[in-house]
Amino acid sequence: MHTESLVSRARTVCQNNGARFTSIREKVFRLLAKIDGGIGAYELLEQLKQTEPAAKPATVYRALEFLTEQGFIHKIESSNAFLLCHHFDEHHPAQLLVCDKCGNVHELHSDVLQQEFDQQAQALGFTISHQTIEAHGICNKCSSEE
Repeated sequence: MHTESLVSRARTVCQNNGARFTSIREKVFRLLAKIDGGIGAYELLEQLKQTEPAAKPATVYRALEFLTEQGFIHKIESSNAFLLCHHFDEHHPAQLLVCDKCGNVHELHSDVLQQEFDQQAQALGFTISHQTIEAHGICNKCSSEE
């Protein structure tokens, strides 16, 4: 999806949520929009420094925290990386397929998986506050190159 369209949608979500989409937050969002897979905070910092030379790690971490709170990004827990969600303006369950070879990440939205997960947690009296479901393997592109 085109970056400008994503930014426009993000602005609308922020406006509806009463949240400030500051220039730094938007710049980090734009950097994430240009990446197919996940990226780490320090890699983002290096890219951000090209336009914001005074940027520090805290700058990026605050922006990532905001983007996560707004539902704009997913954290890939196993690699401590971040991935832009292209479906952030609609509430949805997300599961991530992570290629261990190229690092590409594909986002799935399975309501069935989510319902089963929620039902089992509820049966145990467990309240889920945050959830990331990841599956690691080799993507189609990498497996066809072997």
